[in-house]
Amino acid sequence: MTKPPTPDEARIFEVETRFHQQARRKGGISKERAIEAAQAQIEKAKPGFDQWLDDELKEFTNLMARAESGEDKSNWFEALDFRARQLRDSATTFGFELLSFVATSLCEILESVEAGNACNVEALRCHVDALLLAAQKSYRRMRPEQVPDLTNGLHRVVKHVTD
Repeated sequence: MTKPPTPDEARIFEVETRFHQQARRKGGISKERAIEAAQAQIEKAKPGFDQWLDDELKEFTNLMARAESGEDKSNWFEALDFRARQLRDSATTFGFELLSFVATSLCEILESVEAGNACNVEALRCHVDALLLAAQKSYRRMRPEQVPDLTNGLHRVVKHVTD
């Protein structure tokens, strides 16, 4: 019998996932092969990302025009939130770190609005403009630390509207 961990010790639990079960069954693939297959699928999908991103950025611009016109928040907010989350996840998957950073920052603001904070349209506009910049070919492969003025400014905006 093992002794229970003290408060300072971490207890490690082995988790049996569906992947583990499938990998061990007859004909299952190794973790390395599964990762290789997933990476191949990502590479195959990358060429379509440019067109998808262009279409999404147009939608972000349209949604911001609706927000800035004073249109009822319920008519545009949910779509903006959905698209921001989708862009964050896709940019992360495809390795566009700066774009992912900006989308994550936008998601933080949107989450704070959902939690009851006031909806600051200027902060949203700032982030959509930053998305437009980060999506440009010359910025797309950059990491957040390569543009500290932009990332620090976005951090300040998020802090200002979420506090």
